[in-house]
Amino acid sequence: MTIWERVVSALTSLSVTMAANVLIVASEAERPAEYLVYSVVTSPAEQFADNAETARSWLVQISYYNRAGLATMPYISGAMAAAGFMPSAQRELPYNQQTRHFGYALDFVYAE
Repeated sequence: MTIWERVVSALTSLSVTMAANVLIVASEAERPAEYLVYSVVTSPAEQFADNAETARSWLVQISYYNRAGLATMPYISGAMAAAGFMPSAQRELPYNQQTRHFGYALDFVYAE
C-alpha cells in the first residue's frame, strides 16, 4: 500500500471531501464548505544495510478547511493514529478571504 493509499484509507471514515495536494474545482461555487487536503512533506530514508534502504519515514500534512470555523473539526488525529500514523506539529492556517475558509494543518509521521 502506498503512503497516499494509507492516508486515504485513514481519512475515509471521516466522510469529508478530500484531495491530494490541492482541491481543484471548476468554479468557486463548487468548492465545499468543508474539505481536507493531504500531501507528503518529506520522505527521508532512515536506515540502510548493504547499500540498500531498509527503513523510510513519511511526514504527511493534513490541512482541514471549513467556512464555519474550526470548532467542529473532525477527529483527524484519531483517524490517523488508528492507521498507524504518529502525531507531530499542528498549526492554524491563515484565513482565506477569497474562499472564506478557516484552516488548520496537522502533521503526522508514518514509518516502515
